[in-house]
Amino acid sequence: MTQIFAKNLRDKQVMSSDGITLGVLNNMVIDVRSGAIIDLVIKPDIALDKEKYYVEDDFILVPFDSVRSIKDYVVVDKNLSQGRSRMESEVET
Repeated sequence: MTQIFAKNLRDKQVMSSDGITLGVLNNMVIDVRSGAIIDLVIKPDIALDKEKYYVEDDFILVPFDSVRSIKDYVVVDKNLSQGRSRMESEVET
């Protein structure tokens, strides 16, 4: 598996698998015990309809499990990226 440093991901464009620009990667939510990335924190594109995404403050949270590719863009699965974040669902259980 190719290693990518987190500092290289900040400010990368995030797109859904159907070609919609979600915005710019601003931060990540990480489980401090395991080191696993839980969610991507994205500054949404001004044209994005945020109703389909989990919104916290001025950002949308997308589960890291939805990431399909990281190259010039971070590409996330359209269906897995919409709705509740993994962080939110873990808090409720």
